[in-house]
Amino acid sequence: MRTSLDAAALAGFADRLSRVDAERGARYPGDAGGRQPVHTCYVPADAVSEGLPVQWGAAALAALEEYAPGPLAFAEVLGLSPALVERVHEKVVAKLATEPVEDLRIDFEDGYGRQPDATEDADAVRCAGLAGVLGVPWVGLRFKSFEQFDRGARTLDLFLTNLTALPDGLNLTFPKVTDVEQVSVLCELLHLLEERLDLPSGRLRFEIQIETTQSIVDATGSFAVPKLVAAGRGRVSGLHFGTYDYTAACGLSAGEQHLAHAACDFARHAMQVGAAGTGVRLSDGSTNRLPVGDRHAVHEAWREHFRLTLRSLEHGFYQGWDLHPAQLVTRYAANYAFYLGSAEADAQRLRDYVDKADAGVLDEPATAQALAMSMKRAVDCGALTSADVAGLCGLTAMDLDRLARRETL
Repeated sequence: MRTSLDAAALAGFADRLSRVDAERGARYPGDAGGRQPVHTCYVPADAVSEGLPVQWGAAALAALEEYAPGPLAFAEVLGLSPALVERVHEKVVAKLATEPVEDLRIDFEDGYGRQPDATEDADAVRCAGLAGVLGVPWVGLRFKSFEQFDRGARTLDLFLTNLTALPDGLNLTFPKVTDVEQVSVLCELLHLLEERLDLPSGRLRFEIQIETTQSIVDATGSFAVPKLVAAGRGRVSGLHFGTYDYTAACGLSAGEQHLAHAACDFARHAMQVGAAGTGVRLSDGSTNRLPVGDRHAVHEAWREHFRLTLRSLEHGFYQGWDLHPAQLVTRYAANYAFYLGSAEADAQRLRDYVDKADAGVLDEPATAQALAMSMKRAVDCGALTSADVAGLCGLTAMDLDRLARRETL
């Protein structure tokens, strides 16, 4: 067949594009896989004790029994459908009894406040001793922002140096970031700590809290999120939204400082676009309306937390912050309701895609990827088991992994 372009003419273009592909692949490797916690519980360092996760679970179960005893009362409070309530209630009770806290952040920042240096030193060392015995899948600390560099760096040093063993699920949270130079300095600090503590290079990673306006748009007017991720040189594991610092920085009144505000949506969408494809995971922020007080107050707080957690899930934020044990009730209820409510329909679409069935919906590999990821998250959080997934769509965990990578079965 006749053509106008020969191989020699095309070779230079192909070479240039292959370099672009390589750079894109390095910068956007995609999700690394593995389970993501559905929440992070923030607890002031001076309130952390060895039995804290069990205590939170017991307190959450007690609140559930007192304020919504049984599936019917639970359904009435949260508006759960009759088709879901028995399964959701059963799974919430089981979760609170076995693994109430998935990710615990020992807080040396806002929740801890300013303490005498000797007190914070002692708490950092004590909490380092507790980190390996708390019995949670993920644990770590939030140190003070680099506006208080000496104090933040010292607490980080004391905590890491006095760990008896480095937890597999170690998470470090870097608050109030306003400039890429702060991220660069933290990376150099962590590299130095790795050398001094004989740790593998790159082992210490961290989450950036997006709670300042400068972490969305910097002083030059540029989009800041990709710069912050790039400055982390592979160490940034997550971006966590800070509801109240961010909304205060935007000048919102106290009554408008909530997760459903449009200002928060803008920041979250910026986080989502800026981190997409990088493997950096996202977490939504918290609600400060706690389920405490009389029955009416607890029910209203539960409804709000349940609604906001569902809203986060619908927006693609699969993790959030919890500040009180009774919030665990609605954190898990929302996750289970979210995944169980769509499981049958999602499974049928996935099966139709694999079978190339003429089902009236032409799904593409990108949608199959999203469906597979949803199934994987449902299993990770306990809404479904692998056996449930196999029963719904006949696919194994390995099949889901392949579809999540856009591979054909």
